Amino acid sequence: MSTHTIEPLAEITPAAVEVHDVHKWYGAHRVLDGVDLTVRPGEVTVILGPSGSGKSTLLRVINHLEKPEIGYVSVNGELIGVKQQGGRLKELSERAILAQRSRIGFVFQNFNLFPHLTVLDNVAAAPVATGRLGKPEALELARELLGRVGLAEKTGAYPRQLSGGQQQRVAIARALALRPGVILFDEPTSALDPELVGEVLAVIKDLATSGTTLVIVTHEIGFAREVADRVVFIDGGKIVEQGPPHEVLDKPQHERTRDFLSKVL
Repeated sequence: MSTHTIEPLAEITPAAVEVHDVHKWYGAHRVLDGVDLTVRPGEVTVILGPSGSGKSTLLRVINHLEKPEIGYVSVNGELIGVKQQGGRLKELSERAILAQRSRIGFVFQNFNLFPHLTVLDNVAAAPVATGRLGKPEALELARELLGRVGLAEKTGAYPRQLSGGQQQRVAIARALALRPGVILFDEPTSALDPELVGEVLAVIKDLATSGTTLVIVTHEIGFAREVADRVVFIDGGKIVEQGPPHEVLDKPQHERTRDFLSKVL
């Protein structure tokens, strides 16, 4: 893949994310246990941890795909999924939550593209559906974004005609189409064959230099070292350790962090 530098997108204001004392459980199983996390505007935060540690659930709580039992999330000071009413938090309507979600990009493990739409229409769909852009403007933006992720020549293709790496790059372009203040990546390379991982990480690296706020769950330690402003290590639903990559990855303070890194490095 040729490299395409992703310039800062017009109309994007990088968002701050605050996760405050979030608890989440399924039945008796506590998945998140009092998580506090602050992501500054424009910061690249990489979340590491063993399988089942709560990483993906945390991302899904940030955009309210999962509702926390206790605690709350705010993006740029706006509560996500709830509003304060009489000193209590009350769930917003589904419509209001969808409007909030449209300002928070999400790139899934398994691409989640519409199989019946072309690549171009996959990327243009959300700005049209949310009323942000008319169809001609959305298609123009989609072409621009597909060029940025190195897929200008694939606009008429359908997802099944693309490699996994190409599909994930389409998914990143689709997330960018709504001009989100923050983009969440849930293990964006875990469903890919090893030889396709690099092309997706290259696009995310470009994004990391464009000023967009990124929160990335990944197992790619070398990538974390290269792009992260901060690395957060989660285990057992708690943040065990966080700091700059050179501290957390090279001089971890906690036994659990050291044990995890010894298995993956």
